[in-house]
Amino acid sequence: MVWSVAIESLIADLVAIESVNPDLVASGSGETAIAQFVASWLRDAGLDMEIVEPVPGRPSVVGVLRGSGGGPSLMLNAHMDTVGAGGMADAFSPVVREGRVYGRGACDMKASLAAIMVTAREAATLRLKGDLIVTAVADEEVASLGTFAVLEKVHADFGIVTEPTELSLCLAHKGFVWLEVETQGVAAHGSRADHGVDAIAHMGRVLTGVLELDSRLRHGPRHGLLGTGSIHASLIEGGQEMSTYPAHCIAKLERRTVPGENGASSLREIQQLIADEPATARVMLERPPSEVAADHPLARAVAHAAGDPVLTGVAYWMDMALLNAAGIPAVAYGPSGEGEHADVEWVDVASVEKCVEVYLRAAELLCTR
Repeated sequence: MVWSVAIESLIADLVAIESVNPDLVASGSGETAIAQFVASWLRDAGLDMEIVEPVPGRPSVVGVLRGSGGGPSLMLNAHMDTVGAGGMADAFSPVVREGRVYGRGACDMKASLAAIMVTAREAATLRLKGDLIVTAVADEEVASLGTFAVLEKVHADFGIVTEPTELSLCLAHKGFVWLEVETQGVAAHGSRADHGVDAIAHMGRVLTGVLELDSRLRHGPRHGLLGTGSIHASLIEGGQEMSTYPAHCIAKLERRTVPGENGASSLREIQQLIADEPATARVMLERPPSEVAADHPLARAVAHAAGDPVLTGVAYWMDMALLNAAGIPAVAYGPSGEGEHADVEWVDVASVEKCVEVYLRAAELLCTR
């Protein structure tokens, strides 16, 4: 296939464009330069183009290959931002060696971005009835600003999020809830045990309850692909000096959720846990879990296109949940590689070529009926 020769070069071109999320690393360039590259490339490939930029300097790209009409539409989603270079030497000088591309973002997820770009160009020969929609989004590594903004403007009948899944078909992933618990005490001189109330000591009992809750969750009912939910304490702060009773202590907790669990149920768990303590709790942020049934038409089509791959669920969160919440059934299928967020990151080029084949065949199955 003529495109297989060029895809390695396209991955390297994308890696060479530094697009570190500035909300992670203040010196990060964000997505402007890479969005310009992607938009120009897709425009040259014949797609209708739109830039979605709800916040200056954080653009996302929407490219649409118009179908002839009367068929379902398919959205292919990949994010353009990366984490920082960390300890990686020459992070944005891609190296191609033994069928792999090395560099920051090679696996997470510029190889997938290259795959959907090539898919959109090659799909012009398929004579699809429905539209093929490419969404290259900003800010997935922090708050998913890009996908949120794109979904306010664009709808599709089906979606494939192209996160690296090792060529497995991911049907489900966990969600998460960030919670804050604050215990109240009474500030007093350390010598005045008759006046002081120790907020940190009260938090100790709360944290013991968190450990017990986590154990109950891990021994409770299991989701078929995702196992159980979990909870842990992430951050804690309290007190002001050695000789003073602390008036406040704040702990921030992360609750990983499976389908059937959400922010409201997670908050109730914590409220029950702190019922006998001078404490309050609130939800800081929630991202839902995601699930599509194995017998859903989308799952069946992608599985057929991929040759009956392994069906998986993953513990980490991705934009797949946002598509599903917007009424776009979505699964994940992407290439093989290693080193996401690590000091050595690479992607297997042959697996990226396989992804293009699968996306093209899935588009045929979904967008021509």
